[in-house]
Amino acid sequence: MTLTQLRYLVAIADCRLNITAAAERVHATQPGVSKQLKQLEDELGLLLFIRKGKSLDSVTDAGARVIERARIILAEALNIRSIAANLRNEAHGELRIATTHTQARFALPASIAALNRSYPQVSVHLQPSGDAEVLDLLESGRVDLAVVSTSGAAPAGGIAFPAYRWSRVVLAPQDHPLAKQGRAPTLDELAAQPLVSYDSSKRPESSLRRAFATAGLAPQIAMTAADADLIKTYVRAGMGVGVLAEMALQPGEDADLRVIEADALLPLCTTWIVLRKDSVLRDYTLEWIAQFAPHLDRNDVRRQLTLGIAPEKPPRVPHWREQLAATPITASRAARIRA
Repeated sequence: MTLTQLRYLVAIADCRLNITAAAERVHATQPGVSKQLKQLEDELGLLLFIRKGKSLDSVTDAGARVIERARIILAEALNIRSIAANLRNEAHGELRIATTHTQARFALPASIAALNRSYPQVSVHLQPSGDAEVLDLLESGRVDLAVVSTSGAAPAGGIAFPAYRWSRVVLAPQDHPLAKQGRAPTLDELAAQPLVSYDSSKRPESSLRRAFATAGLAPQIAMTAADADLIKTYVRAGMGVGVLAEMALQPGEDADLRVIEADALLPLCTTWIVLRKDSVLRDYTLEWIAQFAPHLDRNDVRRQLTLGIAPEKPPRVPHWREQLAATPITASRAARIRA
C-alpha cells in the first residue's frame, strides 16, 4: 500500500467515481489510476467499488471505511511535510483557499497581495464556490482553509476563527422610491419590493428569509446570483432592489446606485477562517491569516489547532467598516457605506 494509491482512491471518491476526472486531478493517466486501484484492492482482498461495465457505480461498505481512513492518513502525511518544510524555513509552496465569490472578489485581494510581497514563491489557488460547497472542499482535503460567513454560530466541521463582522446593504437605482425617501426602509417596505440577492437566499435556513419570517413577512426573491457584480447588474436592469454584502461596494463604479444601510433590519454577519482540526500550518499560511485578520494572535491559532485550547480572553472582532477606515485608500468606501 502506498500514499499514491490512497491519493488516487480519495480522488476517485471526490470526483464522483469518475476515474478520468480523478486522473486529471492527480496529474496521472486514467489507465495508471485504474491499475493502482486494482493493485490496492488485490492487496486488501476487498472490492472498494461496485462496477457496472467498465465504470464505477458505487462505493462498497468496505470502500467507505477505507476512504475515511485514507483521508486521515493523507492529512497526516501533509502535516509531516509541513513540519519539515517549516523546520527547513522553506519559503515556497502553495496555499489553497475555498471561499465565496464575494470574499474572493472584494475581501481577499489585499491580504493575498501582502502575502505575495512576503512570500513571492508561494502560489495561491482560490476556489470560489457556493456557501454549501466551501466547507465540503475543506473537509475533503482539497483546500488548506476556508473563508465563509454566517449570521449566527461559527461554522461546524473544523476550527473557526472570526476574521471580521459585516452588514448587508440595500442597493437601488437613484430614481427608485426607496432611494428618494431619505431613510432606511422597513422590512414591510422591503417585502413589497422584488429582491435580487445571493443564491443562499433561496434556502429556507437563509438568514435573510429568517429575518422576514420573524416579522411575519415573506421576501419576494426575483432573482439570485452567486456573484455580487451580477446582483448589481440586474438591479441596474430593473429586476428589483439588491440586498448584498457591504464589502461588495466599489467607489466610483457604483455611483449610479443608491446604497441604503440595512443594519437595523438584517442580522450582523461574521466572516470566519476555518481550518481542519489538528492541521499543521505552513508559516506562510499563518502570515496570510495575520494579514487578513490582524487581531488573531499566531500563537493562539497554533495552540487552538494543536491542543484545542482557545485563548482565555477572545480577541475583539473588528467590523469591516473599521478595516476600511484604517487606511486612507479605503476611507472613502467606509464613508460611502455610512451615507
